[in-house]
Amino acid sequence: MDRAELILDIFATRARTAEAKMQVELAQLEYMLPRLTRMWTHLEKFRGGIGMRGPGETQLETDRRLINHRIRQLKDRLSDVTRGREVQRQGRKGTFRASLVGYTNAGKSSILRGLSGARDVFVEDRLFATLDPLTREVDLGDNNHVLVTDTVGFIRKLPHHLVASFRATLEEVREADVLLHVIDSSHPTWEDQRHVVNGVLEELGVHGKATLHVFNKIDALPGETLIPLEQRIMNLLPNSVFVSAVAEDGLEPLRRTLLARARASKPLAEIRLGASEGRLLAEIHRLGEVVEQGTDGDELVIRARVDEALAGRLKRSGARVTDLASSNGAQSRGSDPAAADRPGDEAVDHS
Repeated sequence: MDRAELILDIFATRARTAEAKMQVELAQLEYMLPRLTRMWTHLEKFRGGIGMRGPGETQLETDRRLINHRIRQLKDRLSDVTRGREVQRQGRKGTFRASLVGYTNAGKSSILRGLSGARDVFVEDRLFATLDPLTREVDLGDNNHVLVTDTVGFIRKLPHHLVASFRATLEEVREADVLLHVIDSSHPTWEDQRHVVNGVLEELGVHGKATLHVFNKIDALPGETLIPLEQRIMNLLPNSVFVSAVAEDGLEPLRRTLLARARASKPLAEIRLGASEGRLLAEIHRLGEVVEQGTDGDELVIRARVDEALAGRLKRSGARVTDLASSNGAQSRGSDPAAADRPGDEAVDHS
């Protein structure tokens, strides 16, 4: 058994759901198919007559045909799974989403359980404890929520068949607004592990996505080691966060950072509606983050952070919604004729 077979075998023992079992079986069959010839060397001593084929060749062709048929079946079923997940993602469109990625056993599932409080999240100190994506909603406060998805852990020289078969689950990574790259800060080779994960993300085509580095397990480091490590990491990767999934309030730095990013994803808007529109006002308070509220004659004037879905419903109900970030940017560009020629100004005004 070589290294790739060992990893595939570990995945097979960890698979619990029907989807994970299909993915692992597909990877095993694709790995096995080009290696069938060596599996039938015990039949080479049999020879057929003139115009006849030996039993070794016959058995090889039979196995290859059966394996190809099974591979087609699995790919068809996984295509159905991909379409089903696409429908689920469409239903979550407009909600701020984050995906946990990282080396295997870095503590991604522990972070998801700690943030969401969901006790059904499987956590165990072993390789590849998670094979299926698991999404839970995390309440960040002030009517801000984020959907956090746990994904399969990566490993150095991950068999390419395995990466290909798990593309259906890693679609969640592509659709995320931000990647939470979880790193085991207590591991002596955490830098190598970080580069491995970056390599796999690049192979999956999501290397350029917005990424927040989350250094986990700081509780396992003594103070005299942790402080210089934090200083070094902040010089190497600014804006990283340091957390502990087991310490009390150990995930608060990550929660605060996610809250700031969730707020940034919802632009500040001015909403004008009639004083009698109590239903719309209640919906704004329930689903948005109200910053200021006042009156202007017979109108209610509300400044709030709302997502695109809520803004669309308000407009369809007759409310006037103005994106303050866009209007401020237009005013500043209108006062400076040369502003349109400077590509960086729009980004500055928007932020």
